[in-house]
Amino acid sequence: MTARVESLHRGLFATGVLLGLIAEQVVLFAVPLLIFQDTGDVSTLGFAFALEWLPGLLAYPFAGLIADRDGGARLFSRVSVGRAAVLGLVVVVVVAQPGWTTAALMTNGALLSILAAPVRMSVEKMVPQVARGEKLATTQSLVQNMELLAMALGPALAAVAVLVLGKVWLLALAAGVFLVAAACWLPLPRQKWQPGNGGGAREILGELGLGWTLLIRNRPVRLLAVLNFAINLVFATVLSANAALVTGVFGASESSYGMLNTFVGIVGLGNLLVIPLLLRKVDVHVLGVIGFTSLCAALFVAGTASSFAVYGTAFVAGMTGVAYYNVFNRTQRIKVIPQEHLGKVMGPFYLLNLLSYPMAGLLVGTAGEAIEPQDLVTVLAVVLSVFGAVLLPLVMRSFRQVLAPRDTGSPDVPQTTEVH
Repeated sequence: MTARVESLHRGLFATGVLLGLIAEQVVLFAVPLLIFQDTGDVSTLGFAFALEWLPGLLAYPFAGLIADRDGGARLFSRVSVGRAAVLGLVVVVVVAQPGWTTAALMTNGALLSILAAPVRMSVEKMVPQVARGEKLATTQSLVQNMELLAMALGPALAAVAVLVLGKVWLLALAAGVFLVAAACWLPLPRQKWQPGNGGGAREILGELGLGWTLLIRNRPVRLLAVLNFAINLVFATVLSANAALVTGVFGASESSYGMLNTFVGIVGLGNLLVIPLLLRKVDVHVLGVIGFTSLCAALFVAGTASSFAVYGTAFVAGMTGVAYYNVFNRTQRIKVIPQEHLGKVMGPFYLLNLLSYPMAGLLVGTAGEAIEPQDLVTVLAVVLSVFGAVLLPLVMRSFRQVLAPRDTGSPDVPQTTEVH
């Protein structure tokens, strides 16, 4: 494959990822506002957030197996079409039966959550195929900052489109973007489908068990999963109550809610330029420390903010910290997971990481009447700071101990299936 073709594939890969994330952001813009408008209840937002994530958690290990067999590209395109179909059906239901709005949107969240699992696993599987060697960290940075960039473009698109289409038809717009994302990955190289050995359910359970075994015995990845869970639990608490905090507690407009995410994306666009330069000067571990420290400080400020301006600034800073930390997170874990089992391990890894999201939603939903969401964020931010100060150095030392003895020609892909 020529350098020009590889560059084209990376461009199509990144474009498909970005468009899929933009569509997700349009949905995330519309759904909380529709539910809050329909119910006026913060607790309902929390429970909806939990319901959105719970089904998808169970899908991740199975999605990892499918990604290993598929290779990634084919799976991404097919599932993106499926997500467009779900949104189209929800639009029909909400327009035909407005009284079913909240129930339809909660069901939509659960279905999209299930379909998000194979999409995430496809991206994890494809990154090592389109970026090797020194391009790995840069490409992981690109993927991470695509998420932030989508947080600018998605809400900005939604904020403009909602004036013309209304909130419900934003879901139809997102469906169209999902279809374009699916088309972008069609030209990417596809591995031959690797069928099972005919063992049926027993074989599937065996492969699932292998993924869990590889994860548990891989000390750096195991410790990383624990740290990620703690980070996600605190930040997901903010996300699950974000619409209510912005429009309710601080009394800001719906357009301000959209602009908040837009500013996050603008910062993400800057990170696309800054992070590759930083990686030339500092180790990826240093970038992880900077990101984690920034995240904890920003979460504490968000929890104690007395105005939307302060809260919004802290929210943007926190998302930026996540971006920096995730370059370390994404880059290092791929280096210590055998490529042939990447999907099997990343499925359980994602399950453990994202388990914090429904837990955060349930936390907000059940504690919403007893404690203010901001107070909850403040307490969790302090706990995370203490917990991370102990665990993050252990995680980094564990990665160094595993990677230091290796002398391979391809630092991004382990050459054996040995686990540590």
